Amino acid sequence: MTSAQVVTEERVLAALSNIIDPDLHRDVVSLGFIKDLTIVDGQVSFNFELTTPACPVKDRFLQQAETLVGAIPGVSAVRCTMTSNVRSVGAAQRTSVQLPGVRNVIAVGAGKGGVGKSTCAVGLAVALQMTGARVGLLDADIHGPNVPLMMGLTTAPNQEGDRIIPGLSHGVKVMSAGYFVQENLPLIWRGPMVGKMIQELLSGVEWGELDYLVVDLPPGTGDAPLTLAQAIPLSGAVIVTQPPDVSLMDATKALAMFQKLEVPILGIVENMSYFLCPCCGERTEIFSHGGGRAAAERLKVPFLGEIPINARIREGGDTGTPIVVGAPETVESEAFRAFARATAARVSVLQSMRAADAAKGPKQFIKFFDN
Repeated sequence: MTSAQVVTEERVLAALSNIIDPDLHRDVVSLGFIKDLTIVDGQVSFNFELTTPACPVKDRFLQQAETLVGAIPGVSAVRCTMTSNVRSVGAAQRTSVQLPGVRNVIAVGAGKGGVGKSTCAVGLAVALQMTGARVGLLDADIHGPNVPLMMGLTTAPNQEGDRIIPGLSHGVKVMSAGYFVQENLPLIWRGPMVGKMIQELLSGVEWGELDYLVVDLPPGTGDAPLTLAQAIPLSGAVIVTQPPDVSLMDATKALAMFQKLEVPILGIVENMSYFLCPCCGERTEIFSHGGGRAAAERLKVPFLGEIPINARIREGGDTGTPIVVGAPETVESEAFRAFARATAARVSVLQSMRAADAAKGPKQFIKFFDN
């Protein structure tokens, strides 16, 4: 083998540095994604460590890595193993509850009820888990705790000593405030009482190691969601809306609430975006279309996707089998998976931004909507 064909670590890393992360806008070598690089007799092996198993460009990264390294003179074989290490965004705001072992807490909120917030929270949690992430789901919607039904959990969780063990369904750890209120009776509590209950639930639950804890918040911008958003160390918030203008107006208010609390906005997802006929596949935009994307562009936040309206989604919620589990091959399931990938990518971007800010030293946070 000539000197020109000697495969070195420098040559391999130089080749891999041509791969640019489309969200972080840096090459994967400088981002530290390449791990455990070994070269033996022209055979190159390395781990490609992603910031989330839900990375939307994982397959593209693998193909690029194998092609670029395989083109180096002297390389006889390439073994690239895709792994992931979800990093913590860390909460910008001070909170009364901390969750050791939980790397990221994602709040799912809405400016009004009836937009499918819980459906989106359940779909997001299960879709993230199906990528290999460790996921928990907290139903903090005190006045409408529907998550146990939607996840197929009908019995209260167990308790070991002073710790509550969350239920497990579809690979997701689940806890709901609904377990601790009397069934079929309205809960008439003021906001501080709601916040105190959630704080006790969080601090008393054995979540273990989680990459993502998805929190289904109460709808609106009143005392209850405000108290909860201040109590939980949030990595970011997802705003659920529908296409009509009235829903978008309420979603804007929810977004403003999170911004005022210095909670990063992961983006807006449009639920019940359109209807696909199960017989002919014709698309019908029942509630108009495109309002969520337009609102995201106007408010300068990411748009996370469009979830169709379909009877199978409702049936999955009623039977405790989310559509991404019960009918994974459908268009509706792919919409939830795309929503999960976009959300996970946004969390990774925020983690990178915060790490870069930390390297620069202390900075003053900007407050929005102070008027």
